[in-house]
Amino acid sequence: MPLLDVTEVLTDPDFVDTLVCSREAQTIGSDGVAVNTNTDSTFYGVVTAASGNNLVRTPEGAYTKGDIIIVTQFALRTGATGGSTDEITWASKRYTVTQVNDYSRYGAGFVWAVADIIPLAGG
Repeated sequence: MPLLDVTEVLTDPDFVDTLVCSREAQTIGSDGVAVNTNTDSTFYGVVTAASGNNLVRTPEGAYTKGDIIIVTQFALRTGATGGSTDEITWASKRYTVTQVNDYSRYGAGFVWAVADIIPLAGG
């Protein structure tokens, strides 16, 4: 196990950004019908570029894709872990969480997540 605890750095106001997580929850109404509700939660994390913004050219056309890496103590999730996939708002752009990895070896409760920009924009 690594001996480095990066909690102090990853929570330092000089490094963290404010992000918003939109998470969908489903409840059963009094009439027995499922009701979906969105909840927005503000959280803090360190955001860096993953592959950056890239123009992808295909025979059908071109589009822009991009992704970011988020390191945070907020429990982000993908649809693979049950429930809905989190959507993140950062720097006035929206992203879908596509990958979440346990980063707690470097500080209690941290996750390392990849989020893809939405919507894909034509180039």
